Amino acid sequence: MSTMLRTPSEPDIGRPGMSRGSRLLLLGISVLVSVAAVRVLTGANEIDSPGSLRAALVATCPILLAALGGLWSERAGVVNIGLEGQMLFGTWGAAFFTYYYDPYIGLLGAVVCGVFGGLIHAVATVTFGVDHIVSGVALNLIALGATTFLAEAFFADLDSDAGKGGAQQLTGLAKPASITIPGISDAANEIADKHWFVISDIASVVAVLTTRISVVTILVFILLVVTALVLWRTRFGLRLRSCGENPQAAESVGVAVMRHKYIAVLISGGLAGLGGGYLALVSSPGFHTNQTNGRGYIGLAAMIFGNWRPGGILVGSGMFGYTDSLRLRDPGTIHALLLLVSFWLLVFAVWRIVVANRTAHAARGDRATIVALAIGSAAFFAWWALTDSVPRDFTSMTPYVATLFVLAFASQRLRMPAADGQIYRKGSAG
Repeated sequence: MSTMLRTPSEPDIGRPGMSRGSRLLLLGISVLVSVAAVRVLTGANEIDSPGSLRAALVATCPILLAALGGLWSERAGVVNIGLEGQMLFGTWGAAFFTYYYDPYIGLLGAVVCGVFGGLIHAVATVTFGVDHIVSGVALNLIALGATTFLAEAFFADLDSDAGKGGAQQLTGLAKPASITIPGISDAANEIADKHWFVISDIASVVAVLTTRISVVTILVFILLVVTALVLWRTRFGLRLRSCGENPQAAESVGVAVMRHKYIAVLISGGLAGLGGGYLALVSSPGFHTNQTNGRGYIGLAAMIFGNWRPGGILVGSGMFGYTDSLRLRDPGTIHALLLLVSFWLLVFAVWRIVVANRTAHAARGDRATIVALAIGSAAFFAWWALTDSVPRDFTSMTPYVATLFVLAFASQRLRMPAADGQIYRKGSAG
């Protein structure tokens, strides 16, 4: 029975003999050393200072939650374009329940509001067979209008004299607790300020993880681990993923496909709603309308970039979160990053050449990608060498440019669940 539920093997293009965890560790070390080298070479110490990394971590978490929500839904075969709308519901729910109760009830309210958005999407797609893209886009539009209306209805007169309320905002909300580890935090920050090669870069990471880190941030990474364990180490996870690969075959061996799809989409909505709550209670001083600002779509891109895998999603979310935090950095730091981008584009071009040679042939798409990566590397190097700064307007566009850029080059190596986005009718296996 279990053999019928086993999903098709996914392509492994890494180095033979190395586990996925080893490759991620090697990638992390390579990124650390390259960042340290660029920092020392350019003198842009803010590239990975504790303040920069803290901003990047805060920007990463809502994107990561949205990506995890997309992972749950799409592994069950339901495309969830509505992540943006579910996050919007979460922002309002977090603000409303935090104002009347406390931030922890507010986070629970964000999850419940996100689940409500997931329920709308599940009813439309799973029960009534509405096209998944149409349903998701409609949900996003509904959520934007609904949260704007609810903000005007409930927040306009709340403590307006104290500056907390407004027609489209609610500020001054209580925040969840944060944790600082005495001793380690102080030592790490002190070493980071010395700007030593690699050592200070590692100290910056330690400082971020031990200084005023929100309990919600810790919860986000716990949810990442739980998602990986549940979806890939439990019978329930195997059945859920089988619904996204071949629902007819899953139904034929007794899997309740409709129920698993509903569970997946509701969990997806809850995670996205929590991402919205994170935006309202951790990332910013309060709620305002359209607060997600496209992060639901970026989370969807991070999920695709991560090849529908938790580890890849973490890498993609971290990259997009870091680029999202760049708008807070000074122009000199952003200019130095051009050299780092040039280096990694060259590395990826060489890597694609190695992969093509290993398989004894290079497809036309591979050759085009290699050429594009090489040209991009040369262009970014020339930009860094011939200029002294980066326009502020481009900085604000960086997260969206990075999203399009990465997906354009990664698309050939991605494998989505086989039945993702397909309309499923109960009893079709027979």
